[in-house]
Amino acid sequence: MLPGSTSLEDLGPGGLSEITLLAPPGTVERRYTLALALKALAVGGRLIAMAPKDKGGSRLKGELEALGCEVNETSKAHHRICTVIRGKAVGDLEAAIAEGALQFVEPIGLWSQPGVFSWNRIDPGSAFLVQHLPVLAGKGADLGSGTGYLAKAVLAASPVGKEGDKRITRLILVDMDRRAIEASKRNVDDPRAEIVWADVRGHEMEDLDFVVMNPPFHDGGAEDKALGQQFIVQAHRALHNGGTLWLVANRHLPYEGVLGQQFKHVSLKAETGGFKVYEARK
Repeated sequence: MLPGSTSLEDLGPGGLSEITLLAPPGTVERRYTLALALKALAVGGRLIAMAPKDKGGSRLKGELEALGCEVNETSKAHHRICTVIRGKAVGDLEAAIAEGALQFVEPIGLWSQPGVFSWNRIDPGSAFLVQHLPVLAGKGADLGSGTGYLAKAVLAASPVGKEGDKRITRLILVDMDRRAIEASKRNVDDPRAEIVWADVRGHEMEDLDFVVMNPPFHDGGAEDKALGQQFIVQAHRALHNGGTLWLVANRHLPYEGVLGQQFKHVSLKAETGGFKVYEARK
């Protein structure tokens, strides 16, 4: 969801006459979205839900029927398209909504939500970066901050001093997924944290001492190597001369070239079977 847009969660019950949506690929997230849409429809309102056949479309009709709907299904352009007229009685929408809502995930000790990247596990790339970060200082940012795991670890390693001396003075968390932002607000309660709902590629920052990031490399489910490269360019813009970027990336991603073009000094600090950690100084 883009910053500033309206979500299904924002809609009151029974207020709309028609909703058209592209159902998400994840099973729990898809059921959650369908249940929210049905809840928002007035009796007699129409829901048109579609999904690619190989990304949940083949299960769409059955899931709507399980929510108590009569479904008319068609196919077009490798998508399944389901049309539903909201009846007076539907199935247990609240159970599907609760299953897909923001929730505390006990095994990882964080708030998260189905559909957020790595929603119910610690991403191994971020964990690898945390293992190799030095204690950071000054004003920084976590670009593509997700649910706040990396930011929380960075702040914990640089606590407020006994006499108020703060090694990190400010940490800006930026992510375009509103669900991740809402989770971050619960996960990162440090007063030095500023949590921003924005697209990193268009969010202007300047004069930062450091940036940490585990940049995304998928857009709409397809691998997009240019996405992480754009994050690197944005990090360079945000840093002052002498500022440092700490980056973790999957080994196969071609980031060395853009790092070398943007930064004066680039060094590989750690690598494992699947990941590399770089320090780049502007």
